[in-house]
Amino acid sequence: MERPGAFGLTVGLSIGLSAALGGCTTGDLPMNYLRTFGARGDPITALTWGLLVQSIVVVVLVSLAVILGIYLRRSRFEHPEGEREPLVRRSGGITFIGVGIALTLVALLGSTVWTVATLAAINDPPSDPPLTIAVRGQQWWWKVTYKGSPDQQFETANEIHIPVGEPVRLELTTGDVIHSFWVPSLGARMDLIPGQTNVTWMEANRPGIYRGQCAEYCGKQHAHMALRVVADPPDQFQKWRQNQLRPAAEPAAEIAAFGAERFLLRCGACHTVRGTPAGGGVGPDLTHLMSRGSIAADTLPNTPGHLAGWIADPQAIKPGNRMPKVDISGPELTGIRTYLETLR
Repeated sequence: MERPGAFGLTVGLSIGLSAALGGCTTGDLPMNYLRTFGARGDPITALTWGLLVQSIVVVVLVSLAVILGIYLRRSRFEHPEGEREPLVRRSGGITFIGVGIALTLVALLGSTVWTVATLAAINDPPSDPPLTIAVRGQQWWWKVTYKGSPDQQFETANEIHIPVGEPVRLELTTGDVIHSFWVPSLGARMDLIPGQTNVTWMEANRPGIYRGQCAEYCGKQHAHMALRVVADPPDQFQKWRQNQLRPAAEPAAEIAAFGAERFLLRCGACHTVRGTPAGGGVGPDLTHLMSRGSIAADTLPNTPGHLAGWIADPQAIKPGNRMPKVDISGPELTGIRTYLETLR
């Protein structure tokens, strides 16, 4: 279900306007609504600018009409001070109202036709997408599965890599409540409804990092349910994909090997690391965790310090999320963090 959402549109307009006027690039702002990058988003940008300009013109014309009406009424129908103005119907008012209604209908009809035509034009991609990605929204993170044959399929989380210049098919589902997948710079917006799979697509025409967000209130940590779409040149995307298909490397350092043992004991029931006995499906797949730019659904940068803090007490950072606080010792924390840093 495609729908702009009044609050999201208002916020997006204000942020995107700054981007457009300031000539910003894709990485300058966290969210960008009025500047898009691809065949899916560009028609929406034109529509949004058009409706914005039309709205401004309507407000200006209505304001001028009100001022003009007040001026003409005062100049034409003066009466002695202190006396009540007689209640008399004068000619000319009906014509004024008729013109206003006609202009309003033209504006509404034009914007409706333009909107419907734009939505129809972007409903299907210009060519058959060679890549299909399944995105599953959960409280409060994104499970991302690159579909293909068994030896070409893998999972990641909260960060979607796509090749530049190619449409990508998205299959959207949810594991709990209604979520909404929204990447404004690429024009991608669709709700995730329990019990059904919604299909949409997106495309980026230049490399960059495009921030996305859950745009449907879904619980306590809704604001911390973000994602990144990384558009790579096709050759870099293939290198990234081949790396993601590999299982985790065996830890070489002693402290990392110790951390792998403690990770399996403490975290392996909830997280998967391919190539190891850790096969939990409750939390994100961590096989190549350090290839991602952020953790906790783009809540924190993916640095050793933030990673250690998240492992030690995720509830202090993102209260109510499904990752419990585990009572681990200092050496265990150091070992687990060191092991996770090897997952690249």
